[in-house]
Amino acid sequence: MIGGDPSRCRGVFSWMLLVSILLGSPFFSGCSNDPYPPERGDEKILYSSFVDAPRTLDPATAYTTRSHAITGVVYDTLLKYHFLKRPLELIPGLAVALPDVESLADGRTRYRFELRADMLFADDICFERGDPGRRTREILAADIAFQLMRIADPKVGSPVIEPFSNIEDFGAFGKRLAKRRESDSAFAILPVQEQYAGVGGIRGLLTPTPHVLEVILDKAYPQIKYWFAMEFSTPVPWEAIAYYDGKDGRPRFDDHPVGAGPFVLGEYDKQARYVLERNPNWYGARHPEWRAPAAIFPSEGDEEDKLSGRLDYAGRTLPILDRVVVVREKEGIPRFNKFIQGYYDASGIIKESFDKVVQEDALSPEMKEMGIRLGKAVSPDVFYLGFNLDDPIVGREGGDRSRKLRQAMSLVIDVEEYLRIFNNGRGVPAQSVLPSGIYGYDRDYRNPYRQFDVERAKELMVEAGYPNGIDRTTGEALSLTFDTYNTSTAGLTSIKFYTRAWKQIGIDVAVDATTYNQFQEKLRRGAYQLFEFGWVADYPDPENFFFLLWSEMGKREHGGPNATNFSNARFDDLFVSMKARENGPERMSEIREMVAILERERAWIELYHREDYSLYQGWVKNVKPMGLSIPTYQYRDLDPQMRRERRLVWNEPILWPAYVLAIIAVAIVVPGIRTYFMERQ
Repeated sequence: MIGGDPSRCRGVFSWMLLVSILLGSPFFSGCSNDPYPPERGDEKILYSSFVDAPRTLDPATAYTTRSHAITGVVYDTLLKYHFLKRPLELIPGLAVALPDVESLADGRTRYRFELRADMLFADDICFERGDPGRRTREILAADIAFQLMRIADPKVGSPVIEPFSNIEDFGAFGKRLAKRRESDSAFAILPVQEQYAGVGGIRGLLTPTPHVLEVILDKAYPQIKYWFAMEFSTPVPWEAIAYYDGKDGRPRFDDHPVGAGPFVLGEYDKQARYVLERNPNWYGARHPEWRAPAAIFPSEGDEEDKLSGRLDYAGRTLPILDRVVVVREKEGIPRFNKFIQGYYDASGIIKESFDKVVQEDALSPEMKEMGIRLGKAVSPDVFYLGFNLDDPIVGREGGDRSRKLRQAMSLVIDVEEYLRIFNNGRGVPAQSVLPSGIYGYDRDYRNPYRQFDVERAKELMVEAGYPNGIDRTTGEALSLTFDTYNTSTAGLTSIKFYTRAWKQIGIDVAVDATTYNQFQEKLRRGAYQLFEFGWVADYPDPENFFFLLWSEMGKREHGGPNATNFSNARFDDLFVSMKARENGPERMSEIREMVAILERERAWIELYHREDYSLYQGWVKNVKPMGLSIPTYQYRDLDPQMRRERRLVWNEPILWPAYVLAIIAVAIVVPGIRTYFMERQ
């Protein structure tokens, strides 16, 4: 033991402690905004963010982009879309090939799918029922038939019953099921798979062998093929539905997917983050020798795919990433700042920073210097203002007078000015319901009622009997109501843009802002005149847009997405004929006539198709959005080493304030220490 004055030792220790605290302070170590734990080696982990968790992950009911960001990779489908080809093209997924299509007697059509053998579900404890230790089983055609019966089941509440109702006996199955449950309480508590078998299943769904699924439509509906590329028709194991019932501490199935996709949901905290991990049971991982089209990187693409290096990956086994980590980030500015620091691999562009990030429709020099890339794409969607055609003033009851009123109101909405003010100029003014990339879109078409023309609008107001907005028959000023559930400052400001435009032709439009539920109730009752909506394509076909104006989809009478309640006999006839046709001259002729009807009737004031601007870090590769709400994580690649190096550079701590603070602290403390020692000598 070294001898000495204990109090002196304590003084020296205090001095050393002070220095160590200063040097170990955050000022010296650098403050970090890094939301992740240290990465493990050279793992390829993609980092992203979400605002709010999806309401459900049940593939029978999930119908939002938030849901599809997860369900699109944890579930797999019979058909998929080619990653690089545009327009989008279907390729085999779980199916060996595209379906055989056969026309049957009395107008019926049979689609025959052959599934690949030896495909497995992701590992899950639900498969242990009756077989301890078992964690998976083979995917069978019956698992797809089971999922389609779930869609028909009225208790499930699927939003896509209508397109699948083209399957023979589909609607009748749902009715039989509901009736049997109501009349037989013992039947109603049986496991759901036994209930489905108990009412005889769906006649139009056949599984002649374990790996063959036959789907019989009672009438032609070519668009059914697109629905087999969506998670609604994914194979679902009955064991998962039986096990994940929310009882005895088990989660509900809508929070615990059991799928067959390239990823599994390894972690799911709705308030914090979710993690997607490679699924070792995915057929592409277990059987790379199959060289299945949807399990390898495609070898066909365009010149841009070649120049970007995407085609260098041709033939590579998927997925390339090890993991996808998605963190909850509710506010746009912090999210964008973390992207600039390198903590997120992709980002949109916040309005506040748009002019600094994008200059002359290209990345700013500062962004280019950081190696960040800009992706631009016109989304297959349409945003519009709608009239309630059941309303006596703006609707069909007013005949030609109301039609001219709608035409006049359409002419004064300057969408280019709207996009400049509210979207940083991003977006393509819409001329019809169809966006680019959808069959029937005509880039040269100009809707005469979507050209900004105040003078022509004033003339139409006179012809409609509303000179300067005054009703000739009553002498009173015309007053309308715009209903909205967007009560944010930005949302209400954008609506004022429309109301000011209509003021130019003498129309006073009051804004009635309510909650979303109240708004939906107004739509259900038909108690509204004007509203704003948007639609994003489910699949690349004009039927998916025109059906929004089909009488059978009327909101008030049928509860469908036709919120205008537009009903036109000729349009309906054309729609029914068009949707049953393959692409060709006859279909194109019908589409053009439908566009002309909508042009004149003005149930909608078409606004714009979104133009998405996305930023990607230089270490992220193989980014090519499909436009539809389909995640493409399995095709992405990244360079972890480049990311680490750039994060260090971009987040290098500024140390000089800490050194100054240390000097000041020493200057204050040292005299006290000197006095302390002198007093003890």
